[in-house]
Amino acid sequence: MSFHPPESASVEGTALPGDHQVRAGLRTGAIGLVSVLFMAVANAAPITAMSFNVPIAVGFGNGIGAPAGFLFATIVLTLFAIGYVSMARHITTAGAFYGFISHGLGQVWGMASGLLATVAYVIFEGSLVGGFAYFASDALKSSFDVDVNWMVFALAGTLLIGILTYYSITLTAAVLSVTLTCEVVLLLALGISVLIKGGPDGYLFSQTVPITPAFQNLPAGAFGTSAAVGAAAIGIFFAFWSWVGFETTAVYGEESRDPKRIVQRATLIAVVALGLFYTFMSWMVIVGQGPKRAVELSISASPVDLWLTLVNSNLGGVAQAIYKVLLVLGSFACAMAFHNAASRYIYALGREAPWARVRDTVGSAHRVHRSPAVASWIQSGITALLMVLFFFFTAVSVPDAAGKLVDTPALVPYVNAYGLLALIGTAMILIVQTICSAAVIWYFAVKKVHPGNPLWTVVSPAIGGLGMLYALYLLWTNRAFAAGYGSDSLVFTLMPVYIVVTLVLGFGYTLWLRRAHPSTFQEVGRTVLEEARERA
Repeated sequence: MSFHPPESASVEGTALPGDHQVRAGLRTGAIGLVSVLFMAVANAAPITAMSFNVPIAVGFGNGIGAPAGFLFATIVLTLFAIGYVSMARHITTAGAFYGFISHGLGQVWGMASGLLATVAYVIFEGSLVGGFAYFASDALKSSFDVDVNWMVFALAGTLLIGILTYYSITLTAAVLSVTLTCEVVLLLALGISVLIKGGPDGYLFSQTVPITPAFQNLPAGAFGTSAAVGAAAIGIFFAFWSWVGFETTAVYGEESRDPKRIVQRATLIAVVALGLFYTFMSWMVIVGQGPKRAVELSISASPVDLWLTLVNSNLGGVAQAIYKVLLVLGSFACAMAFHNAASRYIYALGREAPWARVRDTVGSAHRVHRSPAVASWIQSGITALLMVLFFFFTAVSVPDAAGKLVDTPALVPYVNAYGLLALIGTAMILIVQTICSAAVIWYFAVKKVHPGNPLWTVVSPAIGGLGMLYALYLLWTNRAFAAGYGSDSLVFTLMPVYIVVTLVLGFGYTLWLRRAHPSTFQEVGRTVLEEARERA
């Protein structure tokens, strides 16, 4: 027997089997297209993606073909997004992947995928908090010679994110809009300056810096440098990595003013705009530095200088200082955006739990602020715990000038927390996106719940899903390189275990739910807004 929340659930709260009252739900109609778009793009953290992924692609991947790698990823992810928003047109839920896959492939796959997505977003916040802590500590040390342990910033940042997200979603949207706008404006100013000024080999249209094939390896000794042989797969994978988070547009469907339109538009705008922006900026930094210097800087001990030196020469020292500050703020904003996504996944899972106490706490929103307050504090607690575990139980050793490995605690938040957690989370999200592509096809073409243009609901998600599998293959075959100095860590070694265990727990829990609590099982992934509710 399938139960559906009463009409009031779409406005004031959520009711599930066994409830005697409607609990407070998320605040509907709180945010518009711009706010949803800003929060999704903030997840992708443009300044962080450009500063750290482009140098890897240029120095160790497809060289000056890096822009083509971003263009290829844009095409694949746009095709995936077309199928994704086709589901969003009919299903509006804070669970996003969890709800979509439940409707397409059934509750068992939905719960397993939803749990995997939840874990991914949970650890993504830890990843970005680690990055924020590293950049903040390093900035104080390099600029003012003040040495503050990274854990101070990690715990303080986690607490501040918890406080900000405790209140209305509109507060978070406002904070993210400011930081994201500053990031994009500064990067665009840099790109435009290259268009005007040109690079060391001349102006844009008078020099030969083509967007070479995305699948072309950087050759050994390219442009007279001592670079090792690059692998195009590395450049393409890091291009895909740069988008992680765009799909969180659907997470805010319940709180948007017109979810059927806003989620679709925000998702497609985020994918295409980020793609064009990434392609343009990666091309401009190569033009601005010149191919030879771009490769040299990318393989240097400080690869972010690929950007910093160009900002300094084209926009001045003040702009360079602002850029460094935005690296810190951008990481913080990205962590907060992932916190929002993770807490809403936890909330979505909690409100469909078979235990009333869990539904009344984790699955209930704050009655005044209408935020997923309990789920949010749970997420903050997990992030703080992750930082403590990385601080006490992991280490990073790097070779000194003599080649001897030296323990370097200052790199723990960057190499281990930021790098390893991002790698694990990206693998999880790629798996979920692949499953979601299959769910879209099954929902429209097999179950035929709604009519849909086969081009958008079958062909596009099929190609997008294959693209996700390809990106996942690239990640797996190059995982040790992607992990860098963290490749010897037990955290990295156990990466497949985290994924398998999470999926097994999801499958096992749902199968138990089907046997022990059949009415609750029927509602897995089905708690959606009234005007978009679907039946299995």
